Amino acid sequence: MTDFKPADALKAHWTDRLPGAWKPFAQLSRLDRPIGWQLLLLPCLMGLAVARTGYGFFWDDARFALAFVLGAIAMRGAGCTYNDILDRDIDAKVERTRLRPLPSGALSTRAAWAWLLAQCLVGLAALLMFPPLAQIVALAALPLVALYPLMKRITWWPQAWLGIVFSWGALVGGAAVAFPASLPGETIALYLGCILWTIAYDTIYALQDREDDALVGVRSTARLFAEHWRAWTSAFYVGAIFLWAAAAAISGAPIVTIIALSLIGAGLIWPMLQRVDAARPETALAGFKANAMIGAAVLCAFALEPAWRTLRPLLGV
Repeated sequence: MTDFKPADALKAHWTDRLPGAWKPFAQLSRLDRPIGWQLLLLPCLMGLAVARTGYGFFWDDARFALAFVLGAIAMRGAGCTYNDILDRDIDAKVERTRLRPLPSGALSTRAAWAWLLAQCLVGLAALLMFPPLAQIVALAALPLVALYPLMKRITWWPQAWLGIVFSWGALVGGAAVAFPASLPGETIALYLGCILWTIAYDTIYALQDREDDALVGVRSTARLFAEHWRAWTSAFYVGAIFLWAAAAAISGAPIVTIIALSLIGAGLIWPMLQRVDAARPETALAGFKANAMIGAAVLCAFALEPAWRTLRPLLGV
């Protein structure tokens, strides 16, 4: 069972070379599926970039960025571990998840809890690298994170709850460099935009499981929207771009940032949506993964002004 490789895992990954006894822990944390921690990391870095608009980047930002990387990998892994502990019985009934470490018997529940604690300790080490306001904002998300695995049982909108928790890093990024010690309006607009973005891409991801989810009673926006999923996700992407543009405008970013965000919608998001076919799960997975590039492009758009402001003195311009 330790050689089980999900469809959304990378075909070649460093975890393939781990000893057999270690592989289930890596699979539990989805280390062979880096798209998850990448999507968790991107709002954090966006928050940092937006907050530095008008000021430029500082040396402390390198430390914050490192903390965000460590925290994103550790806490995404901890979240997946926690989710699998709670969902082990459901996962055993779903074709795509029945060979995960817990339902397959590759790991015991006790070992999973110990691994969860270890990852949380890494997350704590990353948290201590931030100033107090950012620490408080980050800790405020923990109850919401703990409740997320239950949402698919009680609401048709678990993707919205995921958006709330997965986008929280935008608030932490803003709080890390906030002056005075409060969250500015551009950080709130960025956060709301990231929530809509998450709902959109996770709806696309959930298209893969609609039939299995219906059989076991798991709810999702992919099931709720049914054949209208494309119109709904398009609306969420448009809303995300609008809110991101608002964040740029509030922060005082130049018009080129807003133009870049518009081009991302036209050049990356729209073509991706057209390639997704709900009847072909592999296209939904590819569309979901494309959001790492979309998020990276949005980050670059937000980083244009502070990066130029930082480099200009060095270039003598």
